[in-house]
Amino acid sequence: MDSLELLLQRRSVSRLTTPAPSGEALEAILQAGARAPDHGGLKPWHFSLIHGEGLQRFSDLLRQTSIEDALDDKAIEKATQAPFRAPLIITVVARCQENHKVPLWEQVVSAGCSVMAMQMAAQAQGFNGIWRSGAWTDHPKVRQAFDCQPQDKIVGFLYLGTPQFNAVSPVQPIDLGPYVSEF
Repeated sequence: MDSLELLLQRRSVSRLTTPAPSGEALEAILQAGARAPDHGGLKPWHFSLIHGEGLQRFSDLLRQTSIEDALDDKAIEKATQAPFRAPLIITVVARCQENHKVPLWEQVVSAGCSVMAMQMAAQAQGFNGIWRSGAWTDHPKVRQAFDCQPQDKIVGFLYLGTPQFNAVSPVQPIDLGPYVSEF
């Protein structure tokens, strides 16, 4: 698959299994993330790999946090199982520099671009994944677990693995009319 086709056929895959990217494949994924657009050369991202026993530790964190937040049993169980949706999760934190000529929002966008680059690099190598965010990205205990400073932002959790199922149909082109205008 050539680069343009890869971009045009991109889709998130949530049903993932082993194997996860490792070795040279994982290195290529992380290198792609580190090539994200980066105004000022700040490299405002940090990648935390969650795999193996780390999946259980992340599950324990989400479970304990859910209990402390008095969530209902269904939400606690969902949080407990969330890390096991894929054999590898890359947590991406925008490590932002305050009072810099590059505004905070741009530093966060740069870290977000790194997630997209990593997902595409995974897909190019036969893996796939899904970028998840939600309330956990702002939760104080989760932020603390990933060593976030006040100005930092968890931009998401990139779940990666081998797709359990192959897509049966190609991605259809998007009607760009509502999203494109002339200035």
